[in-house]
Amino acid sequence: MPIELTEPGSMLSVVIIDDDRNILDLTALILSKNGFTPYTASCSREGIELISQHSPGLVLLDYMMPEIDGLSTLRQIKSRFPDTYVVILTGRGNEEIAVEMMKNGASEYILKPFVNSNLVERLKNVLRIREVELHNRALQKEQEQLILEIEQWNLELQKRVREKTDALQMAQEEILHSEKLATIGYLSAGVAHEIRNPLNSIALFVQLMRQTTTEPEQLEHQAKILKEVERIDSILRKLLDSSRRSRVISSNVQINQVIDTVIESFSPQIEARQIRVDRQYHCVPPPINADSAEIEQIFTNLFLNALDAMTSGGCLTLEVSVDDCQVIVRVGDSGTGIAEDVLPSVFEPFFSTKNRGTGMGLPVAQRIARMYDGSMQVECSSPHGTTFRLEFPHCQ
Repeated sequence: MPIELTEPGSMLSVVIIDDDRNILDLTALILSKNGFTPYTASCSREGIELISQHSPGLVLLDYMMPEIDGLSTLRQIKSRFPDTYVVILTGRGNEEIAVEMMKNGASEYILKPFVNSNLVERLKNVLRIREVELHNRALQKEQEQLILEIEQWNLELQKRVREKTDALQMAQEEILHSEKLATIGYLSAGVAHEIRNPLNSIALFVQLMRQTTTEPEQLEHQAKILKEVERIDSILRKLLDSSRRSRVISSNVQINQVIDTVIESFSPQIEARQIRVDRQYHCVPPPINADSAEIEQIFTNLFLNALDAMTSGGCLTLEVSVDDCQVIVRVGDSGTGIAEDVLPSVFEPFFSTKNRGTGMGLPVAQRIARMYDGSMQVECSSPHGTTFRLEFPHCQ
């Protein structure tokens, strides 16, 4: 009865390699009557070519071959065609030869002369084993692929968990930061209100002293005191106004105009310290959606810090550029820079490297930028100066 195979293509094809023409013809006849498609070769070289052309599932190989012996041919077949199984035919049978051939990849060992039915049955067994082994190999490969995919999924899951954890931590820090600033705003408004009372008293007493003083030097000193009192009172009024005022959002705030307005207010300090202002406006930026007074506050705080870093002259660099969706501003000074160990803390409330600093300028500025979906960060800092980078989404 012809053999029935689950893969009729390659598994039914058999290459027979034998230098005995009678053996070739007889074996081919037996196999063709039992459902195989035989291809015959009288030497190893021709047999290798047939295997390369037809990709058979099985090869019958004579052990004693001219030019290239059966063992060398077997090794070459298993090296080049690992899915092709080899059955050795030999008339010189002994256990040593059988063991040697099996070690080198042979699947079966059949002695000549063979019985027809025995040959077919043993070939059928080899093909069944081959089918099972190839199936197991495919399953193993599929398992390895699944394990690799699971590992990749795990890595992706770990990455997402880390990202979500980092985002949650940032959100918690932002909430704490906002609560600090809100508390500070409330307290500062109360403190400002309380300070104005004794400040008014100081101004009143100085004015009374001026009515009874005739010395020019004393009058000059008293005038300076009143001027400073008025300056403090102006600062306090601005602080109270900012805590009471409603935010006025406009869609036509021009960053370059805001910067120029704030710079103008610092003209006396800039001139006194002989600071050069280098404006690098690469284009007229599109407007942003914001409260112009709060954007002014950002640059006021930045310019105050920059001027404090350049007490003996220097250069204040203002750069404005635009990309697809952001207005980008860089504010740079030529001061001594920020020490590397304090860089992570510069946006923390109350953190300051100045003896009389409050540590609120940069945190407030960054908070305002974030309120308008923008950002503010230290782009670079060295002993030659510091540059802050701000980004604001512009109106489309």
